Amino acid sequence: MKDDPKKVAIICDWLLSGGSEKVILELHHMYPEAPIYASYATAGWQKQLDGKLVTGYLQYWPFSALRKYIPYLRMMWFSHLNLSAYDLVISSSGAEAKGVRVKRRSWMASILNQPAPKTTHVAYMYAPTHYYWSRYEQYLSNPGFGRLDPVARLGLKILLKPLRKWDYAAAQRPDYIIAISTHIQQQIKKYYGRDSTVIHPPVDTKRFQTPVLKHDLPNKRKGFVITGRQTPYKRIDLAVAACTQLNLPLVVIGNGPEHKKLKKLAGKSVTFLRNVTDAELPHYLQSAEAFLFPGIEDFGIAPVEAMASGTPVIAYRGGGALDYVIDGKTGVFFADQTVDSLVGAISKFQSLRFVRTDIVNQSEKFSTKTFQAQLSNYIQSHQNPAK
Repeated sequence: MKDDPKKVAIICDWLLSGGSEKVILELHHMYPEAPIYASYATAGWQKQLDGKLVTGYLQYWPFSALRKYIPYLRMMWFSHLNLSAYDLVISSSGAEAKGVRVKRRSWMASILNQPAPKTTHVAYMYAPTHYYWSRYEQYLSNPGFGRLDPVARLGLKILLKPLRKWDYAAAQRPDYIIAISTHIQQQIKKYYGRDSTVIHPPVDTKRFQTPVLKHDLPNKRKGFVITGRQTPYKRIDLAVAACTQLNLPLVVIGNGPEHKKLKKLAGKSVTFLRNVTDAELPHYLQSAEAFLFPGIEDFGIAPVEAMASGTPVIAYRGGGALDYVIDGKTGVFFADQTVDSLVGAISKFQSLRFVRTDIVNQSEKFSTKTFQAQLSNYIQSHQNPAK
């Protein structure tokens, strides 16, 4: 890119699937020559980024599950990367990747008293590491290890203090921090004491704006939709219970550990779809009256995708939703994470009229094009290290 530093490296925690990986793809489009360092990656990502992906010993670790659940392994790998040859390092992280050291001198440079590298480190931060800070209690109650949950709880309790200490110190290393939402901006200040600039993550809005088939955008939308991994913190149970109580159609798209529990909670008006493809998803978003969003997310790409479909969002008043839902214009907020509060918001929603073009236009503020323009401008104005 014009006026960009000569040598760029991209760093991320891992490459599996999810919203953070979409950011890596956009960074790769912006800096196609930059190597991408990850602690480990799936075979699909290795093939897609062939020649640009750099992984470490964790890629070949014999116990693959431990790569994700033992953060110390990633801490060590990221802390020992030598990135001094780069002009700019962009870390994309909600865990350990932000802890890379870019000012490290080689032992020979230290002996010769040569100056430290002038590498600039910009951290694109999804959140202060969840399992140490804002969601510590959640991870403690449900570590996700199955039969080994008691061992995981004990380890987290014993190691929490040194892990928090390392994580806090790691968050002081970047020269500049970008937050994915105003909610995360506040959490970065709260837990790390750092200022940050908000640049929202990229959403492929164009994919949801054009109906795949003529019948994908009916004249009269019907019912509600909710998508996402079915885990406790997403509070899909509120959506299922509210639509069951009101006997309103609800399509629940996705799977996860809460699936059986949600099905038991659901009435006849609720439909579960576990295997909706990316190609099929626009149909369901374009056919719904509204997208339900009862959880607290750091940002929340799915609601913005719904808005790109012209679908308003009924959201809990908190988290990333505060950045894109405009009450009465692009959706409706509810104040408490309770069934009664959501029922009230649905009733309010049904009494309102929404202009679909207003909703689509709001979603465009979070498009991939907007992300690239904002990040490019930010990088060009922050090329000189602040420390």
